[in-house]
Parts: sequence; C-alpha cells; structure tokens
Amino acid sequence: MDIVALIEQGIGEMALPMPAGSAERLARFLELLKKWNRAQNLTAVTEPEAMVARHVLDSLSGAPRVRGRQVLDIGSGAGLPGIPLAVADPLRQMILLDSRHKRVQFLTHAKQVLGLDNVTVVHARIEKYQPGRKFDTLTARAFAALTELIRLAMPFVAAGTRLVAWQGKDPTAVLEQALAGQAVCHAVHPVRVPGIGAQRHIVVLERRELVGSETVCPA
Repeated sequence: MDIVALIEQGIGEMALPMPAGSAERLARFLELLKKWNRAQNLTAVTEPEAMVARHVLDSLSGAPRVRGRQVLDIGSGAGLPGIPLAVADPLRQMILLDSRHKRVQFLTHAKQVLGLDNVTVVHARIEKYQPGRKFDTLTARAFAALTELIRLAMPFVAAGTRLVAWQGKDPTAVLEQALAGQAVCHAVHPVRVPGIGAQRHIVVLERRELVGSETVCPA
C-alpha cells in the first residue's frame, strides 16, 4: 500500500474529518521530512509505515481536543503535531515554536513547499517567548516530561486557554501530583492510533473558572 493510501486508511479508521487532498499533502510532508532527515537528523523514525503511524496519525489523534483558531505548538521539532493539525484545519492559525535553528529551517521550508498559509514559524525558547497574544490551545508532543511541560506551559494557560499534551501510558497519577493545590482541571483521554500497539493518551489541562465563590471546570 502506498503512503497516501495508508494515510487515508488511518484517517478513516480514526473517523477524522479532513479537507480534500489532505492525505497527499501529508505524504508530501513525510517525503520532505525523510529527505531533510538525512542531513539534519530530525527524527529516528524513518520507515514509511512507522512514519505514517507515529508522525501523522499520532499527531492527528489529538485533533478532536484542539479548540479555537489560535494554536501554539510548543517545541514543534519536525512539525509534530503542528503541521498535521494545520493540514487538518486550514482555518486554524498554527504557531510552530522551536528553539533549534535546523528545525526552524525545516519548518519554514515545509510551510513553503506545502503552501501552509495558516502556519507561522517562530524561533524561540518557550521560557523567552513573549507572544503578545492569547492562544485558544497550546499543543505539545514529545517536548518534555509532563511535569516539566506543565511548569513551562501553564503561564500561557489563561482562562479560556487549554493545554493539549500527547502521552504514552496513563499519566493520571503524575498529573495529580504535579497539579496538587493548583486551580487546574485535567482530563486524560485514551486514544487508539492505527499502527501503534502501545498505549497513547491525550491530556487536556485548563484553569478553573470562578463562578460566584466556587471554582468549576470548563465544560
């Protein structure tokens, strides 16, 4: 089965709504990643079927949890999950943030080749980043350990903003310890990604909202 067909099959199994031509665009993205990887070492996953599962489909598994039009992808790396999410929704404005020059070069090239007008690439560390705007969703996949991600990302999570993080095994116990005493709601969603046998979970964090004298979790 060719890469386009494999992507289409995976998207179908996950029942994800995607624009026409998405599979072809995502296959082209994987071609670019494999080509650049020979010199830049952007990923350890280079076998075509594994790239479809672990890069494209895994990134798309969190799409149903991404809310709003302004999205910041923290530590985007090779554009994961940012580029697949940008392909999935052309109306979504994706900011791909990364601190490494070689990754930023690749992201900029991929944006141009794929014609992703809804993508902006930013070269900065999250600790130094001053966006001057509010985001609807922050995304992070394979960026840092969950406790470190929470420490770095939560300053950007204002009311109305959520953090969506890709995880392997159920991180509920880690979350409860990391968030103890904080006014932060959390949910852990198990997901099945075609081609990946290991456990995968999507974590969603949001600050609690004050209603009268009580704090409640957003719906």
